Amino acid sequence: MRHGKTEWNERHKLQGRTDIPLNDLGRQMAAEAGEMYRDIEFDVCYSSPLIRARETAELFLKGRDVPVYTDERLAEMCFGKYEGTENSFDIPDCPINVLFFEPEKYIAEDGAEALEELFARTGEFLEEVVYPQLDKGKNILIVGHGAMNCSIVCRVKNIPIKNFWDCGIDNCRLMKLI
Repeated sequence: MRHGKTEWNERHKLQGRTDIPLNDLGRQMAAEAGEMYRDIEFDVCYSSPLIRARETAELFLKGRDVPVYTDERLAEMCFGKYEGTENSFDIPDCPINVLFFEPEKYIAEDGAEALEELFARTGEFLEEVVYPQLDKGKNILIVGHGAMNCSIVCRVKNIPIKNFWDCGIDNCRLMKLI
């Protein structure tokens, strides 16, 4: 699941690792999703440590006896100096836009995280945390972010980097992977 809306989502600002909270709409989305998916049982939830994901997990699971753990490997991809950039698609030749239009050609610079680094940390999380619990029959909820979630989906479904964004998850919607 991807976190609920934030003010920066509304303003089309790149968030990345910048710790922006949910706005009122985001909180409402998380609570409504909790009701919509009430019949789906979870044994455990892992969330990004960023407040927008953590709060989404807590609101989504309110009233359920499901522990929520944070893991640094689930933080959003770092966009470096481009975090906070508003409407980057309207800026001709903005280097970060390559990530969104041609991810296979993206080269991280100016403090940004490479896709290889993102895939390494989410892959480690899957191997060390998720797969062992799935082998024990556990139903796991992961609450994260756009790019981070796409990296997990790509890894699990063997989707090539050029189709990285094709597997995105809408805010506060579940995607069953396994």
